[in-house]
Amino acid sequence: MREHFEGRGWPGRSGGSRGEAPPAADDAAAWITGLLPDDWFTGRPDVVVDRDEIMIIGGLAAPAHADGATDADRAAAEQGRIASFRESTRDRRIQLARQTEHRYRRKVAWGAVCGGTTELFTTLSAPVMTRLRQPERRVLDTLVDAGVARSRSEALAWCVRLVGDHADQWLGELRRAMGGVDELRRQGPVL
Repeated sequence: MREHFEGRGWPGRSGGSRGEAPPAADDAAAWITGLLPDDWFTGRPDVVVDRDEIMIIGGLAAPAHADGATDADRAAAEQGRIASFRESTRDRRIQLARQTEHRYRRKVAWGAVCGGTTELFTTLSAPVMTRLRQPERRVLDTLVDAGVARSRSEALAWCVRLVGDHADQWLGELRRAMGGVDELRRQGPVL
């Protein structure tokens, strides 16, 4: 194991030593909301936490549009607003990310929403080890052969997004149920 870790990573998976889970992040949304400057976003940011990453996505004020502006003009103005925010807040976002990463031992990614435009900045791409049998590999290879994806890895990510889009309600209910189980574990006896 290396002694010094470059960048923003930690030893092992999801921070800490191998096999060690990162600390709970139940209060991450509230803590991050308190940490952020009040003038960055138009409201409370969305904070999405998983085992590996905390994503902070805030809403920006929509730019003023001239009468008769086309949809393309609106989209370009929104992209410009997001680009301006990204550049003007870069140093402070890095500082806040380091604080958050230290507290929760997860990578931090940022994003912004302006009108109908959403952009994510430098998100984590975590490798996932899996074993697939031939029928599953054929699905991935078909997606690659059809030009939907460039590789099996990209095809698998596409499949996961598709399932997520179509099973969003069910996945949300499942996450809420797992949150209830986590709460019961915390309330239980300590061994």
